[in-house]
Amino acid sequence: MSREYVQIDEEQFAAMAAADATGDLDPWRVIVAGVHAMFRLPTFTAAATFAASVASLADERDHHPTLDVRHPGRVHISLTTHATGGLTLDDVEVARAITRLAVAAGAESEPTRSQAVEFAIDTLDADRIRPFWKAVLGYVDRQGSLHDPLGVGPSMWFQDLDVARPQRNRIHLDVIVPHDEARARIDAALAAGGTMVTDRFARSWWVLADADGNEACVCTWQDRHD
Repeated sequence: MSREYVQIDEEQFAAMAAADATGDLDPWRVIVAGVHAMFRLPTFTAAATFAASVASLADERDHHPTLDVRHPGRVHISLTTHATGGLTLDDVEVARAITRLAVAAGAESEPTRSQAVEFAIDTLDADRIRPFWKAVLGYVDRQGSLHDPLGVGPSMWFQDLDVARPQRNRIHLDVIVPHDEARARIDAALAAGGTMVTDRFARSWWVLADADGNEACVCTWQDRHD
């Protein structure tokens, strides 16, 4: 018997988190097509033990997040429903359960530390150059964007141009951060010598550049429309 999922979008998750009196969703932030949390524990061993408890929970629920344990004692967790490619109520319930495990383990939540990075290439012909990047990175093609099959490296997508822009950098970074971290990240980049290229796409993304004109976009889930 196939499993049925109730899909939700980013705004629905954010509304649930805002209305959640238990605080179980406080550590979680929407990043790309899932929700992420960062927990800090006193030692690497404690972090590994906590990660193992999350893995056991995932097996029990048959709903598996991506876990990343790093020195000195941080655990990064991302949740999405693999069967649907987006968020469902299953993610909400597993996120709540993970938070309760974190509280029991004495973990400290760092909700604004999560982020994802994407490379974007401006091109007149994505089909012509995509095979090169797929081959050189060892990535897989998912509906026109490239992804690390191991889930470690940043993804790459291709932005269509109408006319060539030979004097402009054709590769930029997308830095996807929690919505409540975006302003601080932008301010830090500007204070570090960056410039604001445009904010007309805010709150979805802001285009920044370094002193040489190399661009990066600070992005959030808010106001994203396909």
